[in-house]
This record gives sequence, structure tokens and C-alpha cells, in this order.
Amino acid sequence: MSDKLFNELEGRIISLINVVDELKLENDRLKNENDRLNGERAGLRSRIDSILKKLEGV
Repeated sequence: MSDKLFNELEGRIISLINVVDELKLENDRLKNENDRLNGERAGLRSRIDSILKKLEGV
């Protein structure tokens, strides 16, 4: 294979590695966002349960 083909292959591999790195970062960001939203949902669920219990007592 010629140097041109090796250089092109190397460029593509580097590009793919960069894409994988970006996807890993995005995946971590989305996991953190998901954890935050799950925590928020749990807090809201707890507040709603508390309100419903109070209403049952009325």
C-alpha cells in the first residue's frame, strides 16, 4: 500500500477515535443528567406522597 493510503487510513482512525471520545463524554453527561432527574423525581414523588397522606387525614 502506498503512503497516501496509509495516511488516509490513519486519518480515518484518528477521526473515529475522536468520535468515540466525544460519545463517551456525551454518555457521561447524559448519565449525570439522568441521575439528577431521577433524584428530582424521587423528591417530587416523596412530596406528593406526603401531600396525599395529609389529604387522607382530612
